Amino acid sequence: MKTLKIDFVSDVSCPWCAIGLKALEQALQQVAGEIHGVLHFQPFELNPQMGPEGQDIDEHLAEKYGASPEQSARTREAIRARGAEVGFDFRMDRRSRIYNTFDAHRLLHWAGLEGRQQALKHLLFGAYFTDGANPGDHDLLVRLAAEAGLDPEQARQVLASDAYAQETRAQERYYLEQGIHSVPAVIINDRYLVQGGQPAAAFEQALRRAAAD
Repeated sequence: MKTLKIDFVSDVSCPWCAIGLKALEQALQQVAGEIHGVLHFQPFELNPQMGPEGQDIDEHLAEKYGASPEQSARTREAIRARGAEVGFDFRMDRRSRIYNTFDAHRLLHWAGLEGRQQALKHLLFGAYFTDGANPGDHDLLVRLAAEAGLDPEQARQVLASDAYAQETRAQERYYLEQGIHSVPAVIINDRYLVQGGQPAAAFEQALRRAAAD
């Protein structure tokens, strides 16, 4: 069996990242027995300057992309439908704000050291996109850490300090310097790049190509 290193560069407030992760996991199920993927979640902030109180989502999309409320609604419906195809439940009616995600990335870094990163990543996507919660809220992050099998008191200590801030910023810089400016970006064995919330078939093809190399 071939083992592949997979770096999944993403933000927890990126809907296409939630879709891409589900599709990648489906692809890994398709190649199970032939290919084993070792996933590492790497930080990327879509809105690093966002304040802790967040911003109204329509206001934010209008400012950032010039999108009208109608265009935003169409995009959200396309995302919801694509999510349903891969088994992810987007509840657009519950999500009205964009938030800062830096502390979530710090917690994910720690979760990676503890071997619980993938579980926490799924919980973060669910908290924001399905429940409409604020992924920068420390009480929420501590609860999700516990649900992911991590020590909640340690999680609270990480969040109350600036633990892993330097490492998180260094990783963010590294991927920007590698030319990653949109997410998800999935890098297989430091060589093969798959960008966007691609269907499982596209990920499977990339995994097989990398394994055959």
